[in-house]
Amino acid sequence: MENIYKMSEKLFFTHESSYVDEGAQIGEGTKIWHFCHIMSGAKIGKRCSIGQNVNISSRAVIGDGVKIQNNVSVYDDVIIEDDVFCGPSCVFTNVINPRAFVERKHEYKKTIVKKGASIGANATIVCGVTIGEYALIGAGSVVTKDIPSYALAYGNPARVQGEVDENGEKEE
Repeated sequence: MENIYKMSEKLFFTHESSYVDEGAQIGEGTKIWHFCHIMSGAKIGKRCSIGQNVNISSRAVIGDGVKIQNNVSVYDDVIIEDDVFCGPSCVFTNVINPRAFVERKHEYKKTIVKKGASIGANATIVCGVTIGEYALIGAGSVVTKDIPSYALAYGNPARVQGEVDENGEKEE
């Protein structure tokens, strides 16, 4: 059974198998699908689609019109601006040198995905980078450095291979 909740004066949809912690801010018209967890303090804009098995941490910020596909974790200090597409199983990190036995929460690095950018399936976005407006990151890429606006970038590590327009079409 699906539910529509009223939270922070905004209406959104969430599947009954998902958890939305009190204190999360969810914009009107957003849809949260199966087995998701939206943590307290997370900010999600209007008209977003949050796919199955997505986790959004307490200091993540997601703009309006964002589509996050299945199996994505958006960790603390990741900022996703309006109209961004995050492909299935893409990965965001938040620590450069993680160790299970070393507490590094104070070392999280801010990652920014600018308006209209797209991240392909299974891409890894290493923390501390900015992906420019309308950039297109190829599936399976590993982004270790900033990517300029309108860039087509792919590979491991991801390198700029060309330019795309706002519709994602390759510029000649």
